[in-house]
Amino acid sequence: MKVFYSPLQSVEKNDSFSPSAGKPAKLVEQWKIRRPNRLEFVEPVPATPEELGAAHQRELVEDVLACRIPNGFGNFSEEIAASLPWTNGSFLSATREVLKHGGAACSPTSGFHHAGYNFVGAFCTFNGLMVAASAALKEGVRVGILDCDYHYGNGTQDIIDKLALKEVEHLTTGALSREVTAERFLSELPESLQAMKIDLLLYQAGADAHLEDPLGGWMTTDQMRRRDKIVFSFCHQTNTPVVWNLAGGYQDELQRVLDLHTTMEECLNYFE
Repeated sequence: MKVFYSPLQSVEKNDSFSPSAGKPAKLVEQWKIRRPNRLEFVEPVPATPEELGAAHQRELVEDVLACRIPNGFGNFSEEIAASLPWTNGSFLSATREVLKHGGAACSPTSGFHHAGYNFVGAFCTFNGLMVAASAALKEGVRVGILDCDYHYGNGTQDIIDKLALKEVEHLTTGALSREVTAERFLSELPESLQAMKIDLLLYQAGADAHLEDPLGGWMTTDQMRRRDKIVFSFCHQTNTPVVWNLAGGYQDELQRVLDLHTTMEECLNYFE
């Protein structure tokens, strides 16, 4: 299976509570050790300002890239700004791959769903989910976004609403009532996926859903695995191309977060 990754999309230090900017490099290194013969690492094509502007106000794009306004981490880091075309390009390249060849592809990225049409925030600068969705829509593809980060994908919904993208269906678990248990969600997930009526699934597999996450917490490790299994089983059975990424995870020990990203193992059970 193809993983769209460049070292240019990972930043070790971002002056922020969130480890997401530096997580890709560490997770890719772990995958290369644990899955040396199952993964093909592909250099993504960086997203252009025009491609970013398909989901965002062009002035916002230009100001962030030029470090005239803070990025989603709340700083003016030139290194973060330089990584943004690569993080978004990773997800966009993976999307174009599955649209052409089907199956599944991975973009080891985070920091998308709180970025709206004309705002950044909460560790998110540009919304790679919507950058990729915008490109897919131009191909006449019906897009589903399943966002299983613990938090509400407010930026994603803002872009959908601002641009009136009726061809994008958005299911974000952060919008669910906290009275909805993980077991209920898992039992209803197959039907929810079937109801989406889509040609492409963009799946954000958040690790901050874990019960021990300081900013999240509603699923056990086993429930997170079952969540991923349901998603990939659905995509395999229905021949729905799927692109997935990482999203949140804020436990103190980064290795614990890396180990919770078992999505790769579940994906490889259904896709080469």
